Amino acid sequence: MSGLEVYAIRTDYKTSPIGIDSHCPRFSWKSRSERRHTLQDAYQIQVSLNDPLFEHLVWDSGRVVSDQSLHVPYAGEPLASSTRYFVRVRVWDNEGNRSNWSDTAFFETGLLNSDEWRADWITPEFETADVDVCPLLRKAFAVHGEVVKATIYATSLGLYELYVNGQRVGDLRFTPGWTSYHKRIQYQTYDVTHLLAGGTNVLGAYLGNGWYRGRLGWKGKRNIYGEQRALLVQLRVCYADGRVEWVCSDETWKARQSPILISEIYDGEVFDARLDDTSWAHPEYDDTAWSSVRCLPLDKSMLIAQENLPTRIVETIQPSRVLKTPRGETVLDMGQNMVGWVRFTVTAPRGTEIVLEHAEVLDKEGNFYTGNLRTAKQTIRYICRGGAAESFEPHFTFQGFRYVRISGWPGEVDPKDFVGCVIHTDLERTGTFECSNPLVNQLQHNILWGQKGNFVDVPTDCPQRDERLGWTGDAQVFIRTAAFNMNVAPFFTKWLRDLKTDQYRNGGVPPVIPNVLEDEGARSSAAWADAAVICPWVLYECYGDKKVLEEQYESMKALVEYMRRQGENEYLFNTGFHFGDWLGLDAKEGSYKGATPDDYVATCFYAYSTSILAKTARVLGKEHEAKRYEKLFQNIAEAFRREYVTPSGRLAVPTQTAHVLALWFGLLEPGQRQRCAETLAALIQENNNHLTTGFVGTPYLCHALTESGYNDLAYRLLLQTDFPSWLYEVEHGATTIWEHWDSIKPDGSFWSDDMNSFNHYAYGAIGDWMYRVIAGINTDIDAPGYKHIHIRPRPERYLEYAKGSLETMYGEVVSAWRRTTEGLEVNVSIPANTTATVVLPFAKAEAVLEGEHPLADQDGILRTVQTPNGVQVEVGSGSYVFTYPC
Repeated sequence: MSGLEVYAIRTDYKTSPIGIDSHCPRFSWKSRSERRHTLQDAYQIQVSLNDPLFEHLVWDSGRVVSDQSLHVPYAGEPLASSTRYFVRVRVWDNEGNRSNWSDTAFFETGLLNSDEWRADWITPEFETADVDVCPLLRKAFAVHGEVVKATIYATSLGLYELYVNGQRVGDLRFTPGWTSYHKRIQYQTYDVTHLLAGGTNVLGAYLGNGWYRGRLGWKGKRNIYGEQRALLVQLRVCYADGRVEWVCSDETWKARQSPILISEIYDGEVFDARLDDTSWAHPEYDDTAWSSVRCLPLDKSMLIAQENLPTRIVETIQPSRVLKTPRGETVLDMGQNMVGWVRFTVTAPRGTEIVLEHAEVLDKEGNFYTGNLRTAKQTIRYICRGGAAESFEPHFTFQGFRYVRISGWPGEVDPKDFVGCVIHTDLERTGTFECSNPLVNQLQHNILWGQKGNFVDVPTDCPQRDERLGWTGDAQVFIRTAAFNMNVAPFFTKWLRDLKTDQYRNGGVPPVIPNVLEDEGARSSAAWADAAVICPWVLYECYGDKKVLEEQYESMKALVEYMRRQGENEYLFNTGFHFGDWLGLDAKEGSYKGATPDDYVATCFYAYSTSILAKTARVLGKEHEAKRYEKLFQNIAEAFRREYVTPSGRLAVPTQTAHVLALWFGLLEPGQRQRCAETLAALIQENNNHLTTGFVGTPYLCHALTESGYNDLAYRLLLQTDFPSWLYEVEHGATTIWEHWDSIKPDGSFWSDDMNSFNHYAYGAIGDWMYRVIAGINTDIDAPGYKHIHIRPRPERYLEYAKGSLETMYGEVVSAWRRTTEGLEVNVSIPANTTATVVLPFAKAEAVLEGEHPLADQDGILRTVQTPNGVQVEVGSGSYVFTYPC
């Protein structure tokens, strides 16, 4: 028996999504089998129209001879809006076995055409640009008959929360999300069948400023996208007798000001519970005193269904302790630098004001420290209703914090009255990494929590100060690590569509996406703008998604052509503004930029993006353009060598980052590479085996060393515990990644107040090296998305074991190694419908056992080759245990 089974059916990466607006969704699935070396030989997909028994098919693919199990496009009858479709899949394997039908999945369409919006944009008649109080809106309506399906489609200018009959609709937060609002606004779809009742019902909403109208950026700008908050919502009610009724936002709705007096993403929220009539969204409530609303003549063609996964409260944590600072303040310690808010329960006299202030760290005296927040207040003020116990959590704000200063609390503070609500985009956790060094394990924890805290609908730079913007440079250096920790394909696909939307007409790319820094001019900084090219390529490598390359190709090409047009020499990018090697430790006093010259960094990234564009063109079958950009890369590399390599083969720029970029981006001749690697190693050793790199050089530093034969030195860099190093932060109590190597200096003082985030994921890019080198899990560009997997762990004497796992689109990949008294044991798991190349380090073929038997005797072992790096074994799917002396 093969035990062949199909599972985990996805539609456009999502499990049974509702409200998609794709006319041609794509299906992916996983297979598993008890038999090693199981490959898919054929598949069959069936899609039915609102029929889980599959008696009313709209598409039957029939038996399709193909090993494709990712991103298979729908090819049936045209899809209808507001309709549920059921999906099932079965497969045949390479031994002729056929699986049973998979468990049934479904997808539900939203509004496939913008002219299907019946609702009007509405705003309270009292709404002006200066009104801080969040409004409430409501509409009473009647239900007559048995409801079989009720669906809401909703969005807003600003943020919204929906209620039906007093119940909050769904668990999504910060809807509709942050996009380039002038051209793209997401809407969300909710199944509310269970919330409706016969007779009178009420549909209501809160509106908040959010990113649309609230303060954004460090210059205090407001109303960047518009001055009026507005709601757009329509409820579709389907009755058992076939009737369909709609309840839409229009001029018949009512509005009033809510108890949320102020709500700002940076500053927090003020809530006066004395003004809170909790029955406002119930049918029996009398709204005759409420104000009317106005309809706004706004375009609906920019409305798109939810692309990214939503933001949610993903987990909760309990405070670890309550402490008294030397100044006598009461402070709650959550034990983890987190992003979200605190939910609390209090019993206090009417009018009591509870104040919660949030901070990431305590100063060296142990006092509450908010200097690094700059102008962000991060403060919650709650005015008690009085009487019985009352609970509160904010609506339209979030904080980045570990510590909470509490004032106004009646009596002693009990940590049991508080819960930390951790929010982020609800991405599937896919990767794990651990090893024998507990400090490195804490580093991995910090990397993951840095990703959690900064993936709040867009990839932000920090979650605490008056910034929280989608910096492109930070995103591109971290995306490969992010793709190990979580499935980030929908997250970055949505963000890249906004990047393409906000791209300058000349092809340059703003430093933040969505772009809210227009007054900074059309800056297109090297390594930041290159996110337009690097990020789509990483998604293709990690998820095998050719569509993202098709969607972004013109954007990628426009950036490369922009760089080509700069300066007098089309092969050198040596003009314009650049952030350089941001926060490099070799920076001059008073500068944020490292010592590597801007034009050097710019030309390196120009070359790198050009090489990626050439590969992208080849993947998309654009052979002429592939050859053109391959030639352009060669010309850039030659110009680079003429400009920056001396006749003796030495780099003219004597910084660690300069050598890292030249090596990793393939800009040198073979002989020059060896000298460059030797010099890089010498620069590190001269600095007492420590790095000096900033945002640009750090992500590639250990990779460049490993690939140049200095893997031992790369390990030593990782394992340093004194300043500057990754584990220095860990030793100083970090639970997320710092923005600066010395955010906290060895003497306990802080780097500065002006730019010092303690939750800033860029240097967490070392996680990519930990997964790909220590654990040894890697992709194959000729079979992307882990269709063919490379397993090559590279142990060094500093660790006794390491283990990495990754839930790919095909299933789980595991690579683990440990030292034994006899030598080395390597455990590998490869999912069905994939193959792998496994390199067993330091091994001799004749001495390797798999499952206590010689390699030649084992199923799934397809080929064995002795190489200078060890034994290379080609394997099929299955789990393997290799042991050998070394």
